[in-house]
Amino acid sequence: MLTVPPIPTWQAVHPLVVHFPIALLLTAPLFVVIGMFRKPERSFPFLIAALILMGMGTAATYVASASGEAAAGLAERNPQAAAVLEEHEELAVTTELAFTSLTLIFASILFVPRVFKVPATRAVSVWLPAVFLVFYATGALSLANTAHQGGRLVYELGIKARMPPESTLMHSANHR
Repeated sequence: MLTVPPIPTWQAVHPLVVHFPIALLLTAPLFVVIGMFRKPERSFPFLIAALILMGMGTAATYVASASGEAAAGLAERNPQAAAVLEEHEELAVTTELAFTSLTLIFASILFVPRVFKVPATRAVSVWLPAVFLVFYATGALSLANTAHQGGRLVYELGIKARMPPESTLMHSANHR
């Protein structure tokens, strides 16, 4: 019989949600590049798609970080794991702030010229996004380092997202 798996607790959802910001934020630059190679009057839909991916990816960094904070509360720690976890948490905050800033900057690149009725030229549709991608690479590097530290916690140090005690699960299941 086909059944729906149980919905994980907030503490256990971190391994599921961490992949969304990675996928969304590393896919967004592809749409920027596609937009850069289109004629200026045809690039906007691709740049908007990139902005939407950035917005969703940035929001996902906050969800991943919040679920990670909850999961960290249940993690067994040794001194080495504690140091890596601290680095992972610091990088996560840096990544959140970097992509919040980058998303707002990219939105400005897209909409400020339209507000001031600047014609769609190669400078606006190619050079501004190209310079933006240089800065975006620093955010992507922060994201990759955050993911790497999380991977070290799991694969090198054996830290897993633990479920709260069974009695807590039963209590929360009975109150749905």
